[in-house]
Amino acid sequence: MTPADLSRTVLHAVRRAVDENALRAPVPARVRVERTRPGGSGDYACAVALQLAGPAELPALEVARILRERVAVEPGIGRVEITGPGFLSFTLDAPADNDLALLDAVREQGLAYGHGDALRDEVHHLHHAPEVRAAVTADAVRRLLAAQGAQVRIGCEQPGDDPEWTRLGVGVGPNVGVGPGDGVGPGVGAGPAVGPGVTVDARRTPRPVPAGTTAAGLLERLGADAARWGLLRPAGHDRAPLGDELLVQGEANPLFRVRYAHARARALTRNAAALGFASAPGAAPYEDAARPLLDLLADHPGVLLAAARHRAPDRVARQLEAVAHAFLDFHDCCPPLPSGDEKPSAAHRSRLALAEAAGTVLAGGLSLLGISAPEHL
Repeated sequence: MTPADLSRTVLHAVRRAVDENALRAPVPARVRVERTRPGGSGDYACAVALQLAGPAELPALEVARILRERVAVEPGIGRVEITGPGFLSFTLDAPADNDLALLDAVREQGLAYGHGDALRDEVHHLHHAPEVRAAVTADAVRRLLAAQGAQVRIGCEQPGDDPEWTRLGVGVGPNVGVGPGDGVGPGVGAGPAVGPGVTVDARRTPRPVPAGTTAAGLLERLGADAARWGLLRPAGHDRAPLGDELLVQGEANPLFRVRYAHARARALTRNAAALGFASAPGAAPYEDAARPLLDLLADHPGVLLAAARHRAPDRVARQLEAVAHAFLDFHDCCPPLPSGDEKPSAAHRSRLALAEAAGTVLAGGLSLLGISAPEHL
């Protein structure tokens, strides 16, 4: 069970309690769960009972007891405790079961792992300045919002100022629209019109690049992928470094590290096939060295949703850097391929499944940023 799954499970318990008249309170739009802090109880914690106590006109501890009865019976939940003034603490089922469910989810959803419909009722009209960083950022935000089910349209006062925007993956025109499920690609379409229920969003205008920096110039020096990474990786209020360091093929270049990790994951699958074996999720328990990577993959849907809500594609870039780092550490500690005369074992098949999941998450995240994920570097 991923954090996103747990959040939906708790929200479902709240709805059940309200439907059964055990709780008289408005159902929140979402429920936030967080990893338990050091010294705490369980794997995750949630403050929803304290949030609902006032509207329900009940003590938070009583609300927590009502919800605990309904959450505890859900699949994947090992134990639910009430701590402090009314926090719910969750201990999930055996890690092996959760790991298998996670890898199955990544394998089943592929590049769309982490996409959802949490924003399906939202319609956004993004307006950006006629400047290359603003245009690329708006395009990435559009992809993130659409991947969570929102309807999105982008507008710009003077879209014809830089026709090279299209080569950076940005749709050119006063109204570039996209609907749910189209989280990748420029997607020019009718889109929603401004009117009731439409959010006109000009928030978080990113810091412009230096005067004279054009899409054509960036493309000539860096190419589309490195240019987009350089524009999107820093937080919007930070300066966007657009130097030749974006082209360095080494560990000091985060973009190279992310793409190298993806290419390495894909190479493992090819090499395993040449050795006559394939991945098998759950074939063997995972070593402790795999836990950071597994946790990052489990957190990925929540990161994508938060990046969409906060219009912050830099969050996705940082998530991909963390996944790449954890994958390469895992790869070095627990090789997915046998060495020498060693025969493929259940551990190798299980490790390969985790490596493939990491590669899938890296490719999916890069696609949301409008950046390619080559299988060979």
